Amino acid sequence: MTTMKESRDRGFLLQIATVNSKTAKEGQRASAMAARKRGASKQPPPPTESHPKTSESAATSTDPQITPSKPSKIIFFSSIFFLPYLYLIFYHYRIETELKKSILINASLSFAGFFITLMMIPVTSRYVLKRNLFGYDINKKGTPQGLVKVPESLGIAVGIVFLVVAILFQYFNFTSDSNWLVEYNAALASICFMILLGFVDDVLDIPWRVKLLLPSIAALPLLMAYAGHTTIMIPKPLVQYIGTEILDLGWIYKLYMGLLAVFCTNSINIHAGINGLEVGQTVVIAFAILIHNIMQIGASSNPETKQAHAFSIYLVQPLLATSLALLSYNWYPSSVFVGDTYTYFAGMTMAVVGILGHYSETLLIFFLPQIINFLLSLPQLAGIIPCPRHRLPRFDPGTGLLTGTKDGTLVNVSLRIFGRRSEKSLCILLLILQGVGCCFCFFLRWILTGWYK
Repeated sequence: MTTMKESRDRGFLLQIATVNSKTAKEGQRASAMAARKRGASKQPPPPTESHPKTSESAATSTDPQITPSKPSKIIFFSSIFFLPYLYLIFYHYRIETELKKSILINASLSFAGFFITLMMIPVTSRYVLKRNLFGYDINKKGTPQGLVKVPESLGIAVGIVFLVVAILFQYFNFTSDSNWLVEYNAALASICFMILLGFVDDVLDIPWRVKLLLPSIAALPLLMAYAGHTTIMIPKPLVQYIGTEILDLGWIYKLYMGLLAVFCTNSINIHAGINGLEVGQTVVIAFAILIHNIMQIGASSNPETKQAHAFSIYLVQPLLATSLALLSYNWYPSSVFVGDTYTYFAGMTMAVVGILGHYSETLLIFFLPQIINFLLSLPQLAGIIPCPRHRLPRFDPGTGLLTGTKDGTLVNVSLRIFGRRSEKSLCILLLILQGVGCCFCFFLRWILTGWYK
C-alpha cells in the first residue's frame, strides 16, 4: 500500500511539473513576441548593408543628434539683407521719429526672440521626442544620417516665441483706444489659431482635403474683426471700360482675404521636402516684405498708409527673427524638422500682414515660385495624375546626389532642368530663385508705377 501511494504521489508531482514547464515556455514565447513588436515599432528600418552591431552603431541608428546651431553664419549672411533695410530706415527716407522708435523697439524685442528661440529649440526637441514625434530624413536614406531620429513639429517653439514678442510689443506701441489694436489682436488670434491647427495636423496627420479648410477656420477672427475698406483701385487702362477708378467689392473682398490665407499657408507647405527650404523661403519673402514696407512708408504722405505698412513691419520682424533661429538648426544637415506647424504659421502671418497692410497683390508676386509650384502640382493634387505621399526627388546614397522625378513640383523640375545636385546645393538654388522672384516684383512695381495705378 505504501509503495502504491508513493508511486501515485510521484505521478501527481510529475504532472504538476509538466504543466508548470509548459506554462513557463508559453510565457517566454509571449514575452519574446511582445518584445519583437515593441522593437519593430520603435526602431528605425534596418540599413541596406549588414554590419556588426556595436554599441556605437546602435546608438547612431536610434539616438537623435541635435547638432549645434549655426547662429554666426546665419547672422553673417542675414546682414547682406539687413544693411539695405537699415540704410532705408536711417538714411534714404525721412521717417517720423515716433514711427522709427516703434520700429526699433519691435526690432529689439525680435532680436531677443532670436536668442530665446535658439535656446528653446533643443529643449522642445527633447519633449517632442519623448512623445515619439520624430521622423527620418528620406533624402538621406541608405546612409547613417538616414537612420537618425529627427524631432518634428519644432514650429511650435517658433510660434510661441513669436506670439510672446508680438504681445509684449503692444505695451510699447498701442494704447487702449488705438484704432489698430483690435485688428492687431485679431491678427494674433488668427496666427495663434493656425499654430494650434498646424500642430494638430502634425500629431493626427490630417488628410489633404481637410488641410485646405484649416486656414479658412484660422482666418475667421481676422475676417470678423476686419473694419478696413473693401475697395480696390481699378488699373488705369481699364478705367474707361469699367467707368470708375474705385470699386467696392463688399463681401467678395473678405472672401478674397480668406482665399489668400488658404493659398499662402498651403503654398509654403507643398513647396518643401529638403533641408532648409521651408524656413529659407520664408526668410527671403520676409526680407522682401520689410524692404517693401519701408519703401512705401518713405514714399507716402498718407498717415493711414504709413500706419498700415508699419503694422506689417511689427509682425514681420518677429517672424524673421524667430525663423532665422530655426534656420540655424534646420539648415543642411538638418537636426530638426519644422513640421506643418511652422509652414502654416509662416503662411498665415504673411497673409495677415498682406491683408492688413493692403498690398496683397505685391505679396502674391513675392510668392511667384510658390505659384509656379502650385500650378505644377495641380494635376496631382486634383487627382488627374497619381499623387504619391512624398513627391521628393530620388536620392543616390553612392554619390549623395538628388535626381528629379516626374512628380510635378518645382524641386523636381529644377533638378530636371539644372541636373543632379546635392541637397544643400539644390536648396541654395531654390532660394536664389525665390530672391529673383522678389526682385522681379520690385522691378515690376517700378515699371508700372504711374501707368498701371
